[in-house]
Amino acid sequence: MESVLPVVITVLVLAVIMLVAASDRRARTLERRLRQLDRKVDLLLAQAGVEQPEDARMAEIDQLLAQGRTIQAIKVHREATGSGLAEAKEAVERRMR
Repeated sequence: MESVLPVVITVLVLAVIMLVAASDRRARTLERRLRQLDRKVDLLLAQAGVEQPEDARMAEIDQLLAQGRTIQAIKVHREATGSGLAEAKEAVERRMR
């Protein structure tokens, strides 16, 4: 019985690792697909001449950047878009250029 327990635990740990790896792979695939669809929609909107209105909070972000308050601008961007920290930081840095 004592020799079976480590084997069972090892098998369970390996099963969990495989499940996590599979779900991570699926998430990356879905993210890639979403980016592709996003680009296609952007192209279709551009072709149709449809302008996507800018969120009013983006003006607030620009104002914060003009005041040198980058961290606050990132926070506002995250609140306005629901994006993660890295994505918001990248977007705010693009607006700074």
